[in-house]
Amino acid sequence: MSVTASDLTAYARIRNAALEGFARDGVAATSIRDVAKAAGVSHSLVQHHFSSKAALVRAINDYVIAIATDAFSEPPDDGWPTDIVKELGDRLTAFVRDYPIALLYVARSTADGDEAAMGIFDAFFAIARAQWQAVADRGLLYPDTDLDWMALHIVVFNLGTVLLADAISRHLPKPFFSAEQLDRWNRASTTLVSRGTYRAESEVRQS
Repeated sequence: MSVTASDLTAYARIRNAALEGFARDGVAATSIRDVAKAAGVSHSLVQHHFSSKAALVRAINDYVIAIATDAFSEPPDDGWPTDIVKELGDRLTAFVRDYPIALLYVARSTADGDEAAMGIFDAFFAIARAQWQAVADRGLLYPDTDLDWMALHIVVFNLGTVLLADAISRHLPKPFFSAEQLDRWNRASTTLVSRGTYRAESEVRQS
């Protein structure tokens, strides 16, 4: 059963309205009155739940980190590298599908140099780094794998894709966020990470 705005608490409606406003227009350009109007509540009710705009930003940042931690804190189940990459790809795709506004907020705010958003980026990096470390600890990666860049690639790849979703959709038969195209993105990304793009030299020579 879907959740409607009327099903949410006032706190959640305010938080979600602020998150959407910050993602669309930026933190600086979104006022408390803008948030109240979007949430369908009074200005005073926003201030009742969040004493200041800074407190509202902190609450949103905590929320975004919490949903990302919930989705990715557990390392992948035991399996071969291809199985692990597929599981991670499925998790990432589900997260992009379920929380596009949260990712857009982080991407735009980080690009603007917002210090609070930088903290979320750092948290995303730490989560991704821990995931790849768990895989490396099982001896499933090449010894010279740069785990820092593996984690950075994952974070930047996903934030950048959401940030540029409108431009990307121009080159797809359906919008990027459609189920069909999200699945296609997942397959292509999983293939890129697990198999690469170039055929092995020995395979080419034998063909």
